[in-house]
Amino acid sequence: MDEASRLDRRAVMAALQARIGRTGQGERGETSAIPLCPEMDHALPGGGLPRAALHEILSDGAGAAVGFAALLMARSGGTVFWIGRDPDPWPPGLARFGLPPSRLIVTRPGNQMDALWVAEEALRCPDVSAVLLMSEQLDATAMRRLQLAAGTGGGIGLLLREAEEDEGPSPTATRWRVTGRAGGSVHHLGDPQWRLELLRGRAGQPRTWHATWRVGMDSLVLDDEAREEVHPRPARQHS
Repeated sequence: MDEASRLDRRAVMAALQARIGRTGQGERGETSAIPLCPEMDHALPGGGLPRAALHEILSDGAGAAVGFAALLMARSGGTVFWIGRDPDPWPPGLARFGLPPSRLIVTRPGNQMDALWVAEEALRCPDVSAVLLMSEQLDATAMRRLQLAAGTGGGIGLLLREAEEDEGPSPTATRWRVTGRAGGSVHHLGDPQWRLELLRGRAGQPRTWHATWRVGMDSLVLDDEAREEVHPRPARQHS
């Protein structure tokens, strides 16, 4: 990296730190996990999504995954970063999940290298409670660096990308696939409804929940007709 690039990055960090100081409203939650709903929390090790960790959210491209990510960022309790070149966040939609614009810092890096740098620096900051990185598939080295940064800062890191047919192993704490049902997008005016698939998690069994976000109640509830599907792990083949 040349001297000009270092100067640019120092200037960016100074601006972001000043912005964090102005937007820091509310304290990060004291619990070690971000809660979803009682039934899901009971099935997740630690009683929710662990902080100081990196999580993958796979999208079907319809916007449902953004809503789920907004819910997690809102419940992280502090200043959050949105890092991505496209699309821009829609503040009225995010507010429906409890995430006001005053807590949101949006950055639009010009390339993936810069996006990873901003994400890593933000995750290291103890004043940042959540970082959302909208990105393509990352290599194992980049993901490990982000995981280490999250462990240092104590916030939650979210990698949001479109699902691929062949999803390989991952160092993230959990991997989710979020599919919208009726009203699943952040742009829809009804209560968002999702199919939430926990594809993998540390010491967690793969599961699927059908859930609805009750906007007026600020709560995530499971549908009565299909509350939970448990997917047994495939049996090992013995030679």
